[in-house]
Amino acid sequence: MTRKMVTQIWLALLGLAFLVSCTQQNSDETQPVLLQGKTMGTTYSVKVFPTRAELTQLSLFEMVNDELIRINQLMSTYIPDSELSRLNQAKAGEAFTLSADNIAVLTESMRLNEISDGAFDVTVGPLVNLWGFGPQGRITKRPDDVAIEQSRAWTGGDKIQLNGNIAVKSHDNTYIDFSSIAKGYAVDRIADLLEKEGITSYLIEVGGEMRLKGVKPDGKAWTVAVEKPVINRREVQLIFSPGDMGMATSGDYRNYFEEDGVRYSHSIDPVTAKPITHKLASVTILHKSAASADALATAINVMGPIKGIEFAEKHQIAAYMIVKTDNGFAEVLSSQFKELIDKE
Repeated sequence: MTRKMVTQIWLALLGLAFLVSCTQQNSDETQPVLLQGKTMGTTYSVKVFPTRAELTQLSLFEMVNDELIRINQLMSTYIPDSELSRLNQAKAGEAFTLSADNIAVLTESMRLNEISDGAFDVTVGPLVNLWGFGPQGRITKRPDDVAIEQSRAWTGGDKIQLNGNIAVKSHDNTYIDFSSIAKGYAVDRIADLLEKEGITSYLIEVGGEMRLKGVKPDGKAWTVAVEKPVINRREVQLIFSPGDMGMATSGDYRNYFEEDGVRYSHSIDPVTAKPITHKLASVTILHKSAASADALATAINVMGPIKGIEFAEKHQIAAYMIVKTDNGFAEVLSSQFKELIDKE
């Protein structure tokens, strides 16, 4: 594919940037097809080893790209006419018909809200917006307590009801935000598409959420890295091979604002209606579903290291935590995560 062709396709696909490349080395070596681009306000990367000659770079890109556009149009809070935005604009008591994708995401979100005692809550949108981490833009000053309590009244697992394909909000200002599960869901849907095409070796990543399957043609496993939670530089904390798994990481060390020397994280605790303040810097979750891993990482990140590890052990979740200490960082691994690492 020529650079000119890439540019033409980029212009034709509604401005969604991408790069399609395949590194050419020795002709007798099977090389992966790499697709990269932008979606959901972040980047994506798909690396595959196609099993059929007719699966060209361009056909794979179009398949992945179309699916990402479709999911974004369903779940974005930044697109005014997305399905989720239209639900958020609906009045209390108004029956709103949801697509199968949003039903699946909302159903899993409600399940995880219940088992996490509210630590994972997709209705936290009003608080996310109030604290300056939503589509309304950043703030530089902490919201006052009156505004916090007002927004808090619009949130909670009981503020949205789902009956079949019909969703009903209990308050006009209830606002659903799928940002903590939608990227993982997109990863899962891309994986489904690839597998329908007979692709059994892939590494998919959207905004840091991943799903991996199979091994490379040389028999080597896919390897991934967990980033050290430090500011202003990038360092690796852990490198391992998760096997056929979804993977997601949540942390408070990059997305925040400061006021009077106090750092306010983008991770909002739905119970306190305020940013988290504990010592858990990041948590990585392994799960068969990237969507569930995405949501569980958020839930445990909200809980903190003590409640988080108790929750992970109770529900047999593979969790890897990096906790801030006076001397740097400490690692905390759940039993399930240890078992996966020990299999390497």
